[in-house]
Amino acid sequence: MLDKSFTPKLTDDGSYTFFSDEFEELFHSHSGAKQEAQYKFIEPCQIKEKVTVKNTIKIIDICYGLGYNTAVALENIWSINPKTKIELFALENDINVPLQAIKSDLLDNFSDDVIDDLSSLANHQKLKNNRLNAQLLLGDARQTIKTIINQNFQAEAIFLDPFSPPKCPQLWTVDFIKLVSQCLGKDGYLATYSCAASVRTALQLAGLKIGATRSVGRRSPGTIANWKGNNLPPLSQQEIEHLQTRAAIPYRDPDLIDTAEIIKTRREKEQSKSDLEPSSHWKKRWSNNG
Repeated sequence: MLDKSFTPKLTDDGSYTFFSDEFEELFHSHSGAKQEAQYKFIEPCQIKEKVTVKNTIKIIDICYGLGYNTAVALENIWSINPKTKIELFALENDINVPLQAIKSDLLDNFSDDVIDDLSSLANHQKLKNNRLNAQLLLGDARQTIKTIINQNFQAEAIFLDPFSPPKCPQLWTVDFIKLVSQCLGKDGYLATYSCAASVRTALQLAGLKIGATRSVGRRSPGTIANWKGNNLPPLSQQEIEHLQTRAAIPYRDPDLIDTAEIIKTRREKEQSKSDLEPSSHWKKRWSNNG
């Protein structure tokens, strides 16, 4: 029986996603769950390009959810070289999400091999075969990320895909993103659908260089980051100026244990004391320019 807290919703590209009652948001955009994975995560991280020069691809999927980002990555990689080995760490707080995705046949538009692998991963949290070595780490990502750090895992691609910052600020703080960045390889890419100024500032404070990715369905672009700043699509002048407003003050969670409300309140206090331009002024200025 399908868990009532997860309601399947058809998206514009024919793939399904869930609506979360807890966060009051879809897991993916209306434009397409599979499309969003391709254009917000796989392509910005240059997954296909890496397959041509590496025999093993290391991936971290933060907020694994239904498994779409991982599924699209596997299909992209194996369509180019079926022998490429993939090492994967997937972080997820609620095992019911991937389990319900499998039970509801939401991954049926993927290949049988990918469905079999992700079904096994959801049911057993570990999978190792001749081309995929994967672990699904359950619990608060602020804690489970430490498991990956302790193994000195250096990823070619990190997918940062929590619910939106206002809904789930715990996984967008500068403190958490600094931990995540420790797992990014020197030539790796971190991708997220978010273009929030607070998120981009947090990435910069972690030492990463940032660029913008294409819009998918939503008007807003996503964000891509790496260590060197190479091959990053530049931010627009509007985006650059957004990073100079109060909206760019990041969420903070110094002990990595605070609730969403505490984290949001802390940021609001910091914003109220800031001398930075209010984001409302920035919006008005660019609205007039438009």
